[in-house]
Amino acid sequence: MRTHPMVGDSLIALLLLLFDGLLFSHGANSQGGQGPEWYVVLPMDLAITLPLVFRRKYPLWVASLVLVISIPHTLLKLGLGGMAAPLIALYSVAVYVNRRQAVYYLIPLVAVVSVDSALVSTGEEWLSIIVEMVLVAFTWVLAEFVGARRAYRAELDARLHLLETERDQATKIAVAEERSQIARELHDVVAHAVSVIVVQADGASFAVRSQPELAERAVQTISRTGREALAELRRLLQVLRSDDSPGSPNVPHPDAASLAELAERIRVAGIPVELDIAGSLGGLPAGVSLGLYRIVQESLTNTLKHAGQGARARVRIRRTEDVIEVDVTDDGAGRAPALARSGPLPGGNGVIGMRERAHIFGGSLEAGPHSSGGWRVHATLPTKLTP
Repeated sequence: MRTHPMVGDSLIALLLLLFDGLLFSHGANSQGGQGPEWYVVLPMDLAITLPLVFRRKYPLWVASLVLVISIPHTLLKLGLGGMAAPLIALYSVAVYVNRRQAVYYLIPLVAVVSVDSALVSTGEEWLSIIVEMVLVAFTWVLAEFVGARRAYRAELDARLHLLETERDQATKIAVAEERSQIARELHDVVAHAVSVIVVQADGASFAVRSQPELAERAVQTISRTGREALAELRRLLQVLRSDDSPGSPNVPHPDAASLAELAERIRVAGIPVELDIAGSLGGLPAGVSLGLYRIVQESLTNTLKHAGQGARARVRIRRTEDVIEVDVTDDGAGRAPALARSGPLPGGNGVIGMRERAHIFGGSLEAGPHSSGGWRVHATLPTKLTP
């Protein structure tokens, strides 16, 4: 019915037409054929019921047509259509147009009902008028109630749509800001790699005759550093960098070798941290090393903010030939996690930033409540980048 409202309106018109037809048949039998003929009744019933099919699409036109036809329909005593159809039209105008148009329609409707009741009644016109006025009042109250609910629902839908739009915009802004930050950091990494290349090249040029083996090692370092810089530069070009915010100075950023210092700072801040590293973290591409550090840093910062008093954290890092797996968990021992950890935080800027850092290097990241309680961040990063 909601998808195809004309189906319901057609059903209403059909039932009203059938009911008037039954009343006409009963009246004709009881009056011995003294009433109007069927060729008069049928067109009048069709004229007053068929417009109701379009009452939602053209409420004002339907209401005007029904009101005009209801006058002869009632005078000829052709059934309930002369009263029911105008009431349905009044309801349609009040609900689907506005209250002012409904008042404009109500005034002639009341006049027509009063005159028709007075003309067709046989000594009980006041009772008939009172009954019909009660029906008109009931129709108006029902229309006000339904109209208010429709307006409330429309306002609620609009607010929800606005909130969804604002949420999406906030997420996009957070992603753009984080990508801008990543772009600046990768720029600094590439600039640092180029600086290393320049220094090694200068050293190799001085040692190429006197110390060939030292020059050979310098050239190898240049080759390795250049390949890593090319890989980093490729990722850098995939990120839209915002030029309106000044970047930080072009100096090397923390890397995986600084994780022990990071864990110690978190311990000093009040969260016991267990750092478990399996495999060497040396030789990683500079961007991956920086991304690993930032993911662990953000995870431990979230633990410090949300886990509460008495919480503990554990950082497990496993390096294989192709990937590095990072697993940061905490037990959420305090009272604060009950609210902060009721579900995943897909829209949180910290989680968005970590996810962007993992994805930009071809890795993955998952964050959410741990099965044994607390919070868990699991990330995978490649150990090698191809230009």
